[in-house]
Amino acid sequence: MQFKGIAYILLSSLAYAVVNFCVKYLEDIPTHEIVFFRSIISLTICVIWIKNLNIPFFGNNKKWLIIRGFAGMTALFLFFITVKHMPLASATTIQYISPIFTVLLATQLQGERVKRLQWILFGVSFVGIFMIKGFDERISFLYLSIGVVSAFISGIAYNAIMKCRQTDHPLTVVLYFPLIATPIMGIACLTAGWKTPVGMEWLFLLVMGVFTQIAQVYMTKALHADHSSRIMPFKYFGVIYAMGIGLIFFGETLPWLSIAGIGLVISGVIFNAFVKNLNQKLPPTQGVV
Repeated sequence: MQFKGIAYILLSSLAYAVVNFCVKYLEDIPTHEIVFFRSIISLTICVIWIKNLNIPFFGNNKKWLIIRGFAGMTALFLFFITVKHMPLASATTIQYISPIFTVLLATQLQGERVKRLQWILFGVSFVGIFMIKGFDERISFLYLSIGVVSAFISGIAYNAIMKCRQTDHPLTVVLYFPLIATPIMGIACLTAGWKTPVGMEWLFLLVMGVFTQIAQVYMTKALHADHSSRIMPFKYFGVIYAMGIGLIFFGETLPWLSIAGIGLVISGVIFNAFVKNLNQKLPPTQGVV
């Protein structure tokens, strides 16, 4: 099962890289409009799928399902803003500190304990974040802050998912993102501005929505196939995908010290996962932001 889980997580990361590429390409489409299209496609797929599986549509743990939906929507909206305004690899790396906030929030929401070594590893990751910012003039403090806030809110979403682990089907957990995001972002499209996509933009919006669903499904399958501590480090291949896409399609290069900062962030998060799960047998988290 271990290799199957690794294969699933690599496919999921690749699918998310395709989504981020589409967002970067759609620079003229407002962010709220991109989230709206992403949500309505995901909502359509989820409704059809849930109907075929004949599982409860609105789920059981509605409080945490709703929190998961709002947090996931907000985190994604902010992340898409950073994708548009900083190098793709940097935006992706900053988002990947969300597991740190997930652990910190879990100390209050799940009763988890943080080991002393984990605090050191948290510090390593945040040093990496400041290296990314400090050695790349294209990254403003504003968008760095937006990225960190997005990662923090993602941590809330992941904790909400954990709260629903024993009460709701993973597809129901996935559903609540588009269920909440579609009407809210629809209102934003009406009030905050709308730009009708033209030509290839329609295709990229469709690809983004479909690959989002693919990424979510394979992430969930990966977390069901093996323990998260063994497979989640492979999620960070997404940074390699992002660096390649940024270089090939958008001409983005990174200073070597920024690349070193990316390495620190990823190392801190990965080793934190190993330390957290050392001698622990925790059930895998179901679902994704």
